[in-house]
Amino acid sequence: MSVVGFDLGFQNCHVAIARAGGIETVANEFSDRCTPAVVSFGTKNRTIGVAAKNQLITNATNTVYSFKKFHGRAFNDPFVQKERKNVAYEVVQTNNGGVGIKVMYLEEGHVFSVEQITAMLLNKLKETAEHNLKKPVTDCVISVPSYFTDSERRSVLDSAQIVGLNCLKLMNDMTAVALTYGIYKQDLPAPEEKPKIVIFADMGHSSFQITACAFNKGKLKVLGSAFDPYLGGRNFDDKLVEHFCVTFKTKYKLDVKSKIRALLRLYQECEKLKKLMSSNSTDIPLNIECFMNDIDVSGRMSRLEFETLCADIIQRIDAPMHSLMEQIQLGVEDIGSVEIVGGATRIPAVKERIAKFFGKDVSTTLNADEAVARGCALQCAILSPAFKVREFSVTDIVPYPISLKWSTEADEIEGIHEVFNRNHAAPFSKVLTFYRKNPFQLEAFYTDPTTIPYPQPKIGQFVVQNISTTKEGEKAKVKVKVRVNAHGIFSVSTASVVEKVEVEDTEDQFAESSQDVRNQDMYTVEEDKNVQQDHAEAGTQPQVQTDGHPPPPPKPTSDEHKVTDTEKVNEKKSDKPPEAKKPKIKVKNVEVPIEANFVLQLGKDLLNMYIENEGKMILQDKLEKERNDAKNAVEEYVYEYRDRLSGPYSKFISEEDHRQFSELLTATENWLYEDGEDQPRQVYVEKLEQLKKFGSPAHERYRESEERPKAFEELGKRLQHYAKIVDEYKYQNEAYLHIGTVDMEKVEKCVRETMEWMNNAMNAQAKRQLNQNLAVYTHEIKAQRSSLDSTCHRIVTQPKPKVESPKSEKPVNDMNHEDINSEKNKTVPPSQQNGECHPCEKQTIDMDLA
Repeated sequence: MSVVGFDLGFQNCHVAIARAGGIETVANEFSDRCTPAVVSFGTKNRTIGVAAKNQLITNATNTVYSFKKFHGRAFNDPFVQKERKNVAYEVVQTNNGGVGIKVMYLEEGHVFSVEQITAMLLNKLKETAEHNLKKPVTDCVISVPSYFTDSERRSVLDSAQIVGLNCLKLMNDMTAVALTYGIYKQDLPAPEEKPKIVIFADMGHSSFQITACAFNKGKLKVLGSAFDPYLGGRNFDDKLVEHFCVTFKTKYKLDVKSKIRALLRLYQECEKLKKLMSSNSTDIPLNIECFMNDIDVSGRMSRLEFETLCADIIQRIDAPMHSLMEQIQLGVEDIGSVEIVGGATRIPAVKERIAKFFGKDVSTTLNADEAVARGCALQCAILSPAFKVREFSVTDIVPYPISLKWSTEADEIEGIHEVFNRNHAAPFSKVLTFYRKNPFQLEAFYTDPTTIPYPQPKIGQFVVQNISTTKEGEKAKVKVKVRVNAHGIFSVSTASVVEKVEVEDTEDQFAESSQDVRNQDMYTVEEDKNVQQDHAEAGTQPQVQTDGHPPPPPKPTSDEHKVTDTEKVNEKKSDKPPEAKKPKIKVKNVEVPIEANFVLQLGKDLLNMYIENEGKMILQDKLEKERNDAKNAVEEYVYEYRDRLSGPYSKFISEEDHRQFSELLTATENWLYEDGEDQPRQVYVEKLEQLKKFGSPAHERYRESEERPKAFEELGKRLQHYAKIVDEYKYQNEAYLHIGTVDMEKVEKCVRETMEWMNNAMNAQAKRQLNQNLAVYTHEIKAQRSSLDSTCHRIVTQPKPKVESPKSEKPVNDMNHEDINSEKNKTVPPSQQNGECHPCEKQTIDMDLA
């Protein structure tokens, strides 16, 4: 099981994985741990991440960026209509009313939904994780902003499904940051003590989020969250761009907004200027060469001017902080610390504003860019059985209050009930009880539309089917379970009809009177205080069950209700006829289907089509990569051998071959930049084979000239070694007298024949020119050496025969104490004599990520 966390940012993305040593943020193919959230489309393939960002200027209309907030929104959404004017690509409406992006891909016009674009980005992040883990990645945790609504969250889940990712949990950005902070803390208060309150503030490229969390040892509880979805680093960029647009129009008479490429270049330079001003208080220059109409432009700005220019933006930071403090009902003196993350929090004015509000210095102990991804990876490790992580429970919240609406049987009045209030614990389940004769519909919506940054308050409709009257003609009792799951998504998860079945059983059964049902209203929504643990979801979140009926009262146990055994016997002996046994009533829950219809829901057929199209595009990218690799191989071969022909290979190729090879290299180079610019992979493979017909022999001769002398030298040393042993044997050296004469004659013969072969081979090779075919190859020399060793080494290294020592004449009974100890020591391994321990069982190691 893979343990991966994806920080799916508005501008940049990060990937964190779990290893045996802990959590690690991994780098992409450019050795950069930050992957831009950009997808670019070309005539042959797609490019994603760093390579796509490099095409932002040259391929502006087909490069997609800033698309994260299009998730789950309709095309006519006011935010979409405003945002589409600020991007270079074309935003269109899809068939289901959602947001589509029109680009040129494979020289044809294509419309991709925002789910498909995000799926492409997720596939790139998935490849990065797989490259580092060296295994396939399926299970993961993905981050989303805490202000995302149900529709936006379902859209992100669809994107993960398109690329085959099993998202275990959609985790709120700030909850992931809080987990990263808390799981490593050793000084948190005990569970029974007053919790430590920590504020987490995150200003990224497009939004500002702030969350309050309560920490105890092994426990994290989110108390509340506030946000401004339209306040981020890009607002500061907009101010700078607007300022320099006015400056350049006055100074250079240039209308920057008239050309999208010039505007995008200015945005890039202003972003760099903003980062420089965050670390320098002096004036910072801005210079752009050939900006428009071959005109170079320049400007300057200081931090003070920048802060004055952005004063209204900085003031907007206060509103979410006031909202948060009102939610948690605490004073600033109750706050233990304030942690900041996110790229835009590096702006000094932002830091100062947050610090001033809470009356304490902000802390930057967390990695501002990678904290979210690390928290997602930690959550994935907690959910994974493959890693043992320190026990740490996470209780999140419902950011917006959610209500249910339904119609009565007579359709005269509507029932409305708020099932989840703001900042309610999540994941969480409740059970509502209804009394109905027919199928009925529930409509879920956000209670206060003014609090959500989304124009559609409706979440979805849920039709409870297969409802009819009971056998007695009464209303059926229907229990409906509503839930906010681990992803933060609301749903009507199950519905069941409570039926009563007559059974003959001597045991007591739980029974309900049919009169109770007749006396009930059409629905009951009464919360019971029975708290149960829900093991189906991650963490240790509580589940509250709501039911309209209290449990049955206990049977009376007073003396007046007791019946003795004697009385029972007397009853049996009475003359009265026996009464018929009343059948027992057993309650059974029969689950009924639910038809769910969500806002802007992707149909199953459409989702399957997206999955199929993504597979085709992945295959196309793979084929294009192989084609480019083949082309690059030809180009590299041309340049490599052109240098070598005038260098080390010049002696190892004949003049005629040298001339033909040089001409072929030149012709291939010219072909590459003309007709060979865009050819199938097989054409490049064939071109490379033509070049190798000349290049490979020269390369082989050069390599052999380097390796052959060393191989002859090694063979000569082995021959001298065995010849010396043969001479010593002839001179009656005691070390070899135990070897038989026949065996030693074999050694002598093998040495003589190998010596003769080596001399002939060296003489034959010496007669050849360097540019001629070889007389002997290195592998042949190594084969002779191996044959020599296999014949001779076994003979010359055979051990001398053992000489038996005379048997001791001392009787066993006469052995002294030292002899006995000596015999015992022979059976004890030396390692144990020295006091060393050798465990016989393989120990398991628990990997503690914390």
